[in-house]
Amino acid sequence: MTPAFVARGLTKRYGELAAVDALDLAVERGELFGFRGPNGAGKTTTIRMALGLVFPTGGEVELLGEPVVRDRAPLARVGALVEEPAFWKYLSGRRNLEYVARAGRDREEIGRRLARIDDTLEIVGLAAAADKRVKAYSQGMRQRLGLAQALVGAPDLLVLDEPTNGLDPTGMREMRLLLRRLADEGITIFVSSHLLSEVEAMCDRVGVMASGRLVADGPPGTLRGGADRVRAEVDDVDRARSVAAALPGVTTDGDGPATGAGSVTFLLDGVGPADLNAALVGAGVRVAALAPHRDTLEEVFLHLVEGADVPR
Repeated sequence: MTPAFVARGLTKRYGELAAVDALDLAVERGELFGFRGPNGAGKTTTIRMALGLVFPTGGEVELLGEPVVRDRAPLARVGALVEEPAFWKYLSGRRNLEYVARAGRDREEIGRRLARIDDTLEIVGLAAAADKRVKAYSQGMRQRLGLAQALVGAPDLLVLDEPTNGLDPTGMREMRLLLRRLADEGITIFVSSHLLSEVEAMCDRVGVMASGRLVADGPPGTLRGGADRVRAEVDDVDRARSVAAALPGVTTDGDGPATGAGSVTFLLDGVGPADLNAALVGAGVRVAALAPHRDTLEEVFLHLVEGADVPR
């Protein structure tokens, strides 16, 4: 099966500025993909090119196996929420969805969309507020109505640009759980978000953009790297240091007491925490705790973005 989203050499230039520079990316069907980068990295430009809202300078995009070309974007099976959604605020949420549903290609499709409205409102948690005017909605309710607009056509692919904008922590959690559930039900989701904690919590894979280039791509756990630093609580710090010194690839930070019980930090290079623990216990060192340290996704993100050497 072809990927749901493919970019090959995708490029957008504004004069000398490369907003997106030769982007190669594939998102598999059923995947929840997080797109991350600082302001100006090229995330929204990429999304706009994928939806046919702006045209690339070079390269190509495919959605659900169909090319996105000038004057023709394969959007019948794609739902999108780009930046803040627009509504007729003097109409109810339900009436807004009815107008969106009537934008179908033919009478049969329009009928299917209209029949989905109640279910869609239920999915996004707006069934109780369906007949209220949108001008009375909170920011979070408007974001959920925007997602409902994207869902009313029963899409196979959702492309969402900052869907948690303006939401409080409860609203963010509800949106995260909703997107995760939709992905588990088989919808492919391509979501741009500036909230690293949200991306790490819900996404199967994360792509990091910097200066128009993709500088990292992989599961959140892979991007964070392995447990290269561990802190051990032992009954004999001096003996623990001696045991570690005999292991290839293990060095000791200079913190902690020199003798007696306490904690000591080890830096590991090619040695796993389990190997270190086995060596300590085998040498008679009692280990009360061994806690691996991993860089947070935020630390990785900052390192990738600040260290990106992107040719122009």
